Amino acid sequence: MSRLRFLTAGESHGPCLLGIVEGMPAGLPLSESDIKLDLARRQKGYGRGGRMQIEQDEASILSGVAGGITTGAPIALQIENRDWPQWQGRVLPPLVVPRPGHADLAGAEKYGHRDFRLVLERASARETAMRVAVGAVARRLLAEVGVLVASQVVAIGGVAAAAADLSEPEARKQAEASPVRCPDAEATRQMILAIDEARARGDSLGGIFEVQAHGVPMGLGSYVHWDRRLDGRLAQALMSIPAIKGVEIGLGFASATTPGLALHDEIFPGPNGPERRTNRAGGLEGGVTNGQPVVLRAAMKPIPTTVTPLRSVNMVTGEAAATEYQRSDVCAVPAAAVVGEAMVAWVLAEALLEKHSADSLADLKASLERSRSLPAAYWQI
Repeated sequence: MSRLRFLTAGESHGPCLLGIVEGMPAGLPLSESDIKLDLARRQKGYGRGGRMQIEQDEASILSGVAGGITTGAPIALQIENRDWPQWQGRVLPPLVVPRPGHADLAGAEKYGHRDFRLVLERASARETAMRVAVGAVARRLLAEVGVLVASQVVAIGGVAAAAADLSEPEARKQAEASPVRCPDAEATRQMILAIDEARARGDSLGGIFEVQAHGVPMGLGSYVHWDRRLDGRLAQALMSIPAIKGVEIGLGFASATTPGLALHDEIFPGPNGPERRTNRAGGLEGGVTNGQPVVLRAAMKPIPTTVTPLRSVNMVTGEAAATEYQRSDVCAVPAAAVVGEAMVAWVLAEALLEKHSADSLADLKASLERSRSLPAAYWQI
């Protein structure tokens, strides 16, 4: 029985990031170029900081793949931090002024640290580079069974855009070409202006991104146990991304103010069985995929590292102090969208292998084929 899981290790300014993927079926075509593409996408985005000019992220596959095919053994991944050599050997004074909005103060209290650098090195969003690499492995598995995962930015600051259907190649192409991952050209222009204005005043901006998964099989997840409900697991995966403060599925919070008759996706007879004409539920009902596209949105707060200082306290003297600016982004919503893709791809791959447990890709495809033929035969009895 294959149980998919992963673990990351490494610090923001350490020598590298490491990842271990366990439970990936054998027989999956996988190369470093598959991972490199998504890593490059994560580094893009208008409003990114100077770190992205230093790093040229590439993942090395150290184990679990032979001749470009997964073997079923754990897959080990490594991403070098090119910024590390300039930090090696440097003795830095302890960081004793916690930065509001970061994990500094709470993290130091949890682990008993007196230097906030020990917290920020691991709490840094740099860790998400390895999550994107791991997600790229999951994406390869999903692609083999016809599942597409894509993202777009639908809001930055006070600028909002209508969401596009990312099952359309042209919409995905427009999102990839946009500096802010928004298929809407006019909204892209306004978002760039908003980022420029925030940069000029020493501020930062958050926003909202949307992840869509098309071709997801029906029946992934569970309504039986609270911790196996797929909607909850997907929400947790997105909430685990640094700076994400809210997640919604389908209409999300708007569902609370929409009458039931206008909300629920009615079911109609179709040439290939029951079908729906709307997807307000976002592809999930009762914690289980219903065959519709899975649609999620995540709200990202503004990066808490700002050029303009924020008020804090020097923990050694107990006196009021101001934060010192650390190299950071003005807006990282486009990059967070790529990380969101990775996390959604991972959870869907995990749920896929739970329902269709398989030690090889061939077994997985055979199990899926059997499952797809069952509903029609079942209802004919």
